[in-house]
Amino acid sequence: MSVDEDSRWLEWVTKQFETIAGDDKEIDIDEFKTALKVKESFFAERFFALFDSDGSGSISLDELLKALNLLIHGDETDKLRFLFQVYDVDGSGSIDPDELRTVLKSCLQESAISLPEEKLDDLTLVLFESADKDSSGSITFEELKAELENFPEVMENLTISAANWLKPPDQEQKKPQTPRYLTRAYWQNNSRKLLFLCGYVLLNLMLFVAAMLYHRKGGGWFMLAKGCGQCLNFNCTFVMVLMLRRCLTWLRATWVVRILPLDQNILLHQIVGYAILFFTLVHTAAHIINFARKSQSGGFSLWEYLLTTRPGIGWVKGTASLTGVILQLLICLMVFCSSTFVRRSGHFEVFYWTHLSYIWVWILLIIHCANFWKWFVVPGFVFLLEKIVGIAVSRIGGLYIVEVNLLPSKVTHLVIRRPQFFQFKPGDYIYINIPVIAKYEWHPFTISSAPEQPDTMWLHVRSMGQWTNRLYEYFRQPESQSVCPKWLATSLRKQRQEKRQQKNQMFLSSESQKAVASNQDDTIKLTMFRQNGSQSGSASDPETQVSAKSGENHRFCNIKCYVDGPYGTPTRQIFASEHAVLIGAGIGITPFASILQSIMYRYRMRKHTYPNCSSTGCENVKDSDMRLRKVDFIWINRDQKSFEWFVSLLTKLEMEQADGEPEGQFLEMHMYMTSALSKNDMKAIGLQMALDLLAKKEEKDSITGLRTRTQPGRPKWEKVFQKLSEENKGKVHVFYCGAPALAKVIKAQCEHFGFNFYKENF
Repeated sequence: MSVDEDSRWLEWVTKQFETIAGDDKEIDIDEFKTALKVKESFFAERFFALFDSDGSGSISLDELLKALNLLIHGDETDKLRFLFQVYDVDGSGSIDPDELRTVLKSCLQESAISLPEEKLDDLTLVLFESADKDSSGSITFEELKAELENFPEVMENLTISAANWLKPPDQEQKKPQTPRYLTRAYWQNNSRKLLFLCGYVLLNLMLFVAAMLYHRKGGGWFMLAKGCGQCLNFNCTFVMVLMLRRCLTWLRATWVVRILPLDQNILLHQIVGYAILFFTLVHTAAHIINFARKSQSGGFSLWEYLLTTRPGIGWVKGTASLTGVILQLLICLMVFCSSTFVRRSGHFEVFYWTHLSYIWVWILLIIHCANFWKWFVVPGFVFLLEKIVGIAVSRIGGLYIVEVNLLPSKVTHLVIRRPQFFQFKPGDYIYINIPVIAKYEWHPFTISSAPEQPDTMWLHVRSMGQWTNRLYEYFRQPESQSVCPKWLATSLRKQRQEKRQQKNQMFLSSESQKAVASNQDDTIKLTMFRQNGSQSGSASDPETQVSAKSGENHRFCNIKCYVDGPYGTPTRQIFASEHAVLIGAGIGITPFASILQSIMYRYRMRKHTYPNCSSTGCENVKDSDMRLRKVDFIWINRDQKSFEWFVSLLTKLEMEQADGEPEGQFLEMHMYMTSALSKNDMKAIGLQMALDLLAKKEEKDSITGLRTRTQPGRPKWEKVFQKLSEENKGKVHVFYCGAPALAKVIKAQCEHFGFNFYKENF
C-alpha cells in the first residue's frame, strides 16, 4: 500500500472517530471497537490501552492520531516495538508462554479457525521455542525481532503500510481494472466466440432485411414486424439447438470443438434468449402501431385486433393476434425467471417450472406463424429424439442411492449404484430425479467420482435452494431411516465386505502402493470413504469421524432415483492439455474431485507402463489418454469446515506422491482460506508464523491435515499466474468452477498471460 493509501485510511479513521465520539470528543473501549471495526475484544483492548497514553480510560482524537502517525511515519523498529507491546500483555518488557498463548488464541478467533486446545498448545510452544533463543523462559524485543527476520514477507508488510495494522474487514483495496475488451489478448482468447457472434448477428441482419424487402408493400411498421418475425423464426429454433446436450457432448469429441465455441453454449443460449425477447417486443409494438393506424381508418378497433379472432389474422382461424399476446407474456415470464437474481436466490424451482413453458411457446408459434414449422421440424425432431433417449436411459438403469453422508456447510454426499452401461468422462454432469424428494423435478449436478470407480458414482449437493434443502433435511431427520427398507441388510453386507478387505488395508504402505498401482482396482483406494474399509472409522478421515460420532450423518439406504446423462463440459479438454490449472471455489471443487482421481489413475498407469524411465523422460511421454506434464490444483474456501468435504481424497492423492519427484511434483496443491487473516494483517502475524513452524515440524497443515500448507486470505492472482508461466511445463490451460464474479478476475489474468480459460457453469 502506498503513502496515498495510508493518508486515505487515516482520513477514514478520523471520520469514523468524529462520527462516533460524543460531545466530549473522546471514545471509550466500546466505541473504539465500533469505530475501527475490530472484531476480537483482545486486540481492541490491547490497541486501546496502547493508544490511551494518559491512562484516562478514554481516547481523544489527538491521542489516536499521534499513535497512528507513529505507525505510518515511524521506522521499522517503531512498528516492531508496537507489535511487541501488543504481545506483552502485562507490560513486563518480555513475553512469557501464557501471554503468547493468549495472543494466538485471539488470532485463531479473529481468523475463524477452530483448533483443539492441544493444537493451540503445540502452536504456542513451537513459536516460543523458536523465538526464545537463549532459553530464558521469556521472549525479549530483540528475540522477537530476530524471529520475525526469518519471515521476510512479514517484515516487508510491516514496513509498507500502517493501514494493515488496523485494517477493517470490508476495506479491502481494489485495484482499478484496465478495459479488457480493447486488449489484443482478449480478442485472441475469445476469437471463436467473437467470430460466432459476428456470424450470428450477420445472419439475423440478412433475415431481417430479406423479410422487410419481401413485405415492402405493407408499409414501414408492417415491414418492421415481418423482419422481426423472420428473426424470431430462426432464433426460436436456434435457442433449442444450443441445448441439445447429447449432440453437443458428442461434438466435443470431434474436430468441431476447435472451430465452434461449444463450451459456451449456455452463454450463447442466454444471448439468444435476450434476442428473442428484443425481437418479440419490437414485433409486437410494430403490429400494435400498425393495428392502431388501421383502426383509425375504420373497421375493427385496436382491442378487437389484439384480443379477438374477428379480423381473421393468421392461418389458423385468425388466432395470430391472440396467440401473439400469449406468446409475449410467456416469453417475458421465462426471461425474467431465468435471471441470475431468481436462479441464485434459492428459487431455482421457479426458473425450472417456468422454463418448461417452452413447450407451449413452440405449440403457439406453430399456430401463430404459417412458416415456423419449416424452421422447427428438423431441430424439433432431434430434440424429441434426445428426450426419448433420455427417458429410456433414465428408466432402464434401475438406480438406487445406497449411501448418504451429511457433510459440513449442509452438503449432501450421495453414493449411487452405477449400472454397467453407464459410462462418463471426468467432469461430466447428470440430471437426477429423486421421487421421494420431488416426483417431477430434475436437477443437474456434477459427478464427483472418477470413471475408473466401477461400482458407484458420487454426487455432492450443496443446500442452496428449495429442492437441495429438502434433500438435506430429508436425510438429516432420523425418521428417514424408515424409508430405507434395506438399510440394515446393506449395512451388514458392507461390514462383512470390510472384514474381507481388511487384509488389503495392510498394503497401503509406501512400498506396496507401487505394486497396487498396477492393479486397476486401486482407483477405489483413492475415494474418500467408500471402498476398501475407509468407513471403518479411520482417525485420519474427518468424514468418517463425523459418521462415527452421529448415525444421522452417515447411513446406508436403498432409495430409488433416476438419472439423465451424462453430459460433457469444458473440462473434457483437460487431458489434451500439457499444463492444467484447476481452480475450484467452495463446492466448485466437485468436477475436479472426479478429474483429480482420474488424472492420478492415468498418471500411475503411465508410470507403470514406463517403469524404467526417469521422471524427465516420463513427463515427455505422450499417449492418447493423457498429455499432461503438470497439474496445479487451487481450492479456495471461506471457512475451515468446507475443507472437510474432500480432505480425505486430497490426503490420498498426496500419498501417491509421498516420495517426491526429481523434477517436482506432478500434482501440486494450493489451499486458500479467505476467512483467515493474511500475513499482512498485524493481528495474524504471530498465528501465521506459528502455523508455518508447526507445519514444518509435523510435515502437515494444522487446519486441513494435508502436507500442503493452507494459505490465509485470497490468492494474489498476478503472482500465482506469474509463477505458473515461469514453470515452462507447456501451454497452460486454466479450468475454473465457482462464483461468476471470481471467474471474471481469473479470465482477465488468463488473457494477460496468454493462458486458455475454460469455465464450468456453476
